[in-house]
Amino acid sequence: MLAGLSVLQLAALLLAGVLLDLLLGEAKRWHPLVGFGNLAAVIERTLNAGKVRYLRGALAWVLAVVPITIAALWICGLAGLIAHAVLLYFALGLRSLRDHNVPIARALLDGHLALARKLTARIVSRDTANASAQDLAKASAESLLENGNDAVFGTLFWFAVAGGPGAVLFRLANTLDAMWGYRNARFNEFGCVAARIDDVLNFVPARLTALSYVGLADNRALAWRCWRIQAPAWPSPNAGPVMASGAGALGVALGGAAVYDGVTEQRPPLGDGMPAGAHDIERAWKLVQATTLLWLALACATATGACLWEAFHA
Repeated sequence: MLAGLSVLQLAALLLAGVLLDLLLGEAKRWHPLVGFGNLAAVIERTLNAGKVRYLRGALAWVLAVVPITIAALWICGLAGLIAHAVLLYFALGLRSLRDHNVPIARALLDGHLALARKLTARIVSRDTANASAQDLAKASAESLLENGNDAVFGTLFWFAVAGGPGAVLFRLANTLDAMWGYRNARFNEFGCVAARIDDVLNFVPARLTALSYVGLADNRALAWRCWRIQAPAWPSPNAGPVMASGAGALGVALGGAAVYDGVTEQRPPLGDGMPAGAHDIERAWKLVQATTLLWLALACATATGACLWEAFHA
């Protein structure tokens, strides 16, 4: 293991980090990722000007990510195992997915459309001021499926590879992609490096996430078919497999029209079935939750097998 941890330690720390996240949720004040976002915004405003913006974007990524990752390595060397679990807790976003999305479902089910629009606007970049209940349910379900990978499974994967510093590196890189990875005049060149690094770091975990969604689907053939046929048409090479397989696993239709900055964009279709409704938001959350339990069970099974192997060959 690149983290220098045993399989048993990794499994125990994975469990500890997830439990901390579920028990405590995201920090209400002084959340490290919020602070990082503010730092990244300052770096971007300073460097995103003039010529050679590709190089400026690369320098900005290094300045934002590398010092914090080195600090995470130092903290783990100083504080030991507990530091890995705490860093994983700060990097995870499992409970926050539930806390931000389930209230949208409840608002829609209760007929509070204005509240549902306000809550959805907090988690997506698309316009929600005039969104219908169906639009809001679709936006929330898509956010849950995609961020199940970005905020949870990608983080768990890189924790298994490189411990707490690996989880931190992944989440910082993913945050920069979310902030800078836009194809517009401001970020097309400057954010290119951040977007490509995130693509590389997310390649394996995104496909493991998609495979997990397929494995947990009621109709595995449909989920697999959606992944195979629909994912290549999606603009993101990693979000495509995750969202297509997830939509297929839920048996709902996602994708299609979405409004950004007053302009309606037609995105490729995802999944198959009826358009997503309020109850599908909770179904999407349960799929993310079940996938988390599956990954933790596999980690525990691997640790148990390793311990039995060592005991047998002692």
